[in-house]
Amino acid sequence: MAEDPLSHPALDKAAGEEFLREAFQIILEEAVRKGTDVTEKVCDWREPQDLQKILDLELRSSGEPRQRVLEHCRDVIRYSVKTCHPRFFNQLFSGLDPHALVGRMITETLNTSQYTYEIAPVFVLMEEVVLKKLRELIGWGSGDGIFCPGGSLSNIYAMNVARYHRFPDIKQKGIWALPRLAVFTSQECHYSMQKGAAFLGIGTDNIYLVGVDERGKMIPADLEKQINKAKSEGACPFFVNATCGTTVLGAFDPLADVADVCERHGAWFHVDAAWGGSALLSRRHRHLLRGIERADSVAWNPHKMLMTGLQCSAFLLRESSVGLRRRSLPCRGRQL
Repeated sequence: MAEDPLSHPALDKAAGEEFLREAFQIILEEAVRKGTDVTEKVCDWREPQDLQKILDLELRSSGEPRQRVLEHCRDVIRYSVKTCHPRFFNQLFSGLDPHALVGRMITETLNTSQYTYEIAPVFVLMEEVVLKKLRELIGWGSGDGIFCPGGSLSNIYAMNVARYHRFPDIKQKGIWALPRLAVFTSQECHYSMQKGAAFLGIGTDNIYLVGVDERGKMIPADLEKQINKAKSEGACPFFVNATCGTTVLGAFDPLADVADVCERHGAWFHVDAAWGGSALLSRRHRHLLRGIERADSVAWNPHKMLMTGLQCSAFLLRESSVGLRRRSLPCRGRQL
């Protein structure tokens, strides 16, 4: 009787475990120890054409021996930028927390998805707890949220939800049934505002850039002026974005004053706190985000200041999605 090929693993389990042990040792030594050692290089830099030769990136039809694969592992780490290095300042994220790293190893090993409780019972419950805590730090008693693949998409989600909230028929009738929409954000905003307006069919020409002061903070009086200008031009001011921690200057827009303007004009108030949101955990700097509890939505990236792994980007709503549907949709009560 022929042996069932499905009754045995396709790979040698013992050899696989031995490879993992050796690979983890390389990761620990080269990426964790050396990568966080101030006396080591942030990156062993090579020009693209030289690096291609060193790495030997050709995809072959046959496999490679174990030791060669382990050498590849060393090379990948050696020639990569060590974002966990004490002298890495190139981006708005840095550092390495070993506990967060272990969490990432577990999620990669389990290789699951967040579709339903059925497929990811532990992670679904964990997600609910973490999102609830982030909302509490903002100052909300309830609400909703989701983790996104980056702060850009969090901001685009916010723009999309704001449009849906104002014009719930958008799902059925499309953009043709809408008036000309206007977005308001500071001159120092993240470029995802332009990306969102383009992606959602609003158009970058319909973004009104609000002036900033000498420290890069939005000027609320100019926001009011820009909204009135948009109205006089026949546009509907539906979305205002304030930034907490601008990319260049690290400025925090005056949220309470911006919230006042939004309430007067009935505009959705979104706060891009992708970088600066983690100041909510600081007794000394929390005041920079005074008024954030009045926002309708917030983008917050714990991977920037809290040393969680990339990507860890939360999109948070003050109101639950159920409440949003009730207030936005007609009596038919269709789903989002």
